[in-house]
Amino acid sequence: MRTTRTRARQIYHRFVTEIDHLPAARVFVGLAIPGLVLIAVGRTDLLIYAVFGSFTGMYGFAESPHRRLIHQSEAAVMLVGAVGAGILLARLHAPPAVLVSAVAVFAAVASPITDRLGLRPEGPFFGIFAFGAIAMVAGAQRDPLLASVLCAGTAALCVLVGYLESTRRVRRAGMCAMRVPIAPHRTGGVSYVQAGRYALAISISGGIGLLLGVGHANWAMAGAAVPLAAASSRDRITRGMHRVVGTFIGLAVTAPLLIPGPSPAMLGLAIIALLYPTELFMARHYAVAMGFFTPLIMSMTELADPSDPLTLLTERGVDTVIGVAVGIAVALLIREPATPALPTYETPVCETLHTVGMADDNEWYYCLKHHKAEQGKACWYGDRMGPYPDQATAEKALEIVKARNKAADDQDD
Repeated sequence: MRTTRTRARQIYHRFVTEIDHLPAARVFVGLAIPGLVLIAVGRTDLLIYAVFGSFTGMYGFAESPHRRLIHQSEAAVMLVGAVGAGILLARLHAPPAVLVSAVAVFAAVASPITDRLGLRPEGPFFGIFAFGAIAMVAGAQRDPLLASVLCAGTAALCVLVGYLESTRRVRRAGMCAMRVPIAPHRTGGVSYVQAGRYALAISISGGIGLLLGVGHANWAMAGAAVPLAAASSRDRITRGMHRVVGTFIGLAVTAPLLIPGPSPAMLGLAIIALLYPTELFMARHYAVAMGFFTPLIMSMTELADPSDPLTLLTERGVDTVIGVAVGIAVALLIREPATPALPTYETPVCETLHTVGMADDNEWYYCLKHHKAEQGKACWYGDRMGPYPDQATAEKALEIVKARNKAADDQDD
C-alpha cells in the first residue's frame, strides 16, 4: 500500500507540478473563446478554422515578450496563409494530385523560412497539416471568407494573449525585456536539404495514398512530415513510432466518440477540451499527446465535412502508417551535409533573468540543445531535462538517465 501511495505521489508530481501548464492554458484560452461562440451560434462547421488559428499559441514558449511576439506573429502568418491556400484549392476543385503537389511545394518553401526564423516548434509541420486538412474539407464550407477571417482572428487573439501574459510576468518580476538576435535552426545547404526531404516525403506519401485509393491523403502527408523535424536518425525513428502508436491509441478514443453520432455541440466541446492535454504533452511525450490530438482532429474533420465514422477511422490509420514509413525512409536515406557553425549570440544578463522569471523557476536543468546545465526554464521545454537540485547534478543528467535505463533493463531481465 505504501508503495502504491508513493508511486501515485510521484506520478502526481511529474504530471501536475513538474509540467508548466501555462503554455497549454494559453492555447486553450485562444480556442475556447471563439470555439464557445461558434457552439453557441450553431456554427461548429467553422471550428476547424479556429483550431488551426489557435495553434499560433503553441509557439514562443518561455520567450521574452519581444521574441514571443515576433515568433507567434510569424507562425500566425504561416498558419493563416496555409488555411487560405487550402480554401483556395478546395474552391477551385483542384484534383488530388494537384493538392499533393501544392502541399509539397508549400513545405519546400516554408521549411527554410521556419529554419531561418528559428520558430519553435521546429519546422513547417502545422502549416503543412493546415494546408492539406483544409483543402480536403473546405469545398463543403458555404462561408469561405468568414472561415478565413475566423482563422486570422483566432491567431491574432493567441498572439495578444501570449504577449499580454509575457509582459505581465515581466512587470511583476520587475525585469527588463532587452531584445537579442534570434539564431536560426539551420542555414545554407543543410536547410535546403531539409526542404528537399519535406518535398520528397510529402510527394511520395501523398502519391501512395492516392494510388491505393485511400481518402484524406493529407493525413499521409502530415505523417511523413513528423519524423523529419527530429534531430537525429534515432530520434526520427522514435518520433515516427510515437506518431503511429499515439494515433492508434487516439483512434481507440475516437471510435466511441464519433460512432454513436453525438450532437455537434458535444463534439465541439470535446475539441476544445482535448486541445489542453494535447499541448500539455506535445513536447514532453509525443505519443501521449497524439492520444488526445487524434480525436481532436477527427472530430473537427467530421464537423467540417461529415462522413462515415468507420471509413474515417480506417483511412486515418492507413494514411498514418504510410506517411510515417515514408518520412522515416526519406530521413534515413537522404543524409544531411556537414552542419556549418551557426551564429552564436551572447545573451544579456537581463534577458536570461527575464526568461527565467517568466517560468518562475530557479531550479537547474540540462539543455539538450546547448549541451550544458542551465538555471531556470530559459530554454524550450522540449529541450530540457530536469529539474535537478543543483548545477553539479544537472551536468550529470545524461549519466543519470543512462544509469536509470540500465537499472530498468537489468530489472526486466
